[in-house]
Amino acid sequence: MAKSLSSVIVVIPARYGSSRFPGKPLVKLAGKPMVQHVYERAVACRSVNEVLVATDDERIKQAVEQFGGRAVMMSGEYRTGTDRVAAVARMFAGDCFLDLQGDEIPLNPELLSDLIDPFLQSGAEMGTLKRKMDATDDVQNPAIVKVVTDTKGYALYFSRAPIPLVRDDPSRRVVSGLHYIHLGVYIYTKETLLRFAAMKTGVLEDAEKLEQLRALENGVRVRVWETPYASLRIDTPEDVPEAEEKLRQYESLKQELNLKRTAPSR
Repeated sequence: MAKSLSSVIVVIPARYGSSRFPGKPLVKLAGKPMVQHVYERAVACRSVNEVLVATDDERIKQAVEQFGGRAVMMSGEYRTGTDRVAAVARMFAGDCFLDLQGDEIPLNPELLSDLIDPFLQSGAEMGTLKRKMDATDDVQNPAIVKVVTDTKGYALYFSRAPIPLVRDDPSRRVVSGLHYIHLGVYIYTKETLLRFAAMKTGVLEDAEKLEQLRALENGVRVRVWETPYASLRIDTPEDVPEAEEKLRQYESLKQELNLKRTAPSR
């Protein structure tokens, strides 16, 4: 009988020394550091028990504490964000750990619930999310990670390449219900997370620069659930203006909907 899981700790890895965007977690978006946007959405998720920022930089730690968050200082070198999350898991008691990257902003906290809630009931070792692709440009874009799954919802492969490729469509258009974007958020049982961190870097992982392929290469089944919600991914300084505009649009729409809900009926 599978162990009953209940507690979920969200860990947000936030490094200062990004090669493409140094200091990225502290860049201001709509008046707040990026890491604060990520943290606040994690805290707002009803399915989360605790949220921690794992960082290697005192400036990030201070920024997190200034907005009332909790940060853990981590020393040493880590291959990926998930390896940093595993180091945190060794320090804290919890059934499940969710890896939410510090540059991946869920626009709606329900995105996290769409992963956590079914995972706790599934008996899966590791889970992640996908969203329907709606732009043909995304199919060919190597910065957009794609995922294909089997009939039971387990990942067959993740890739930067256009998968699946529709052989008889030379236009390479996006096909609804066939092409999916992978969202870089993962949940693990504690045991699986620690086992994952002990695995050697895989050949496919190294080729595609996708850490989740380490799991597939070592026989860990990754359950994938679908969400309608989007997240904002910031990789370079050039992504900031668009991300900031999308955040403002989302907040404006949310306020408008809240006003409609609270308006007195006539």
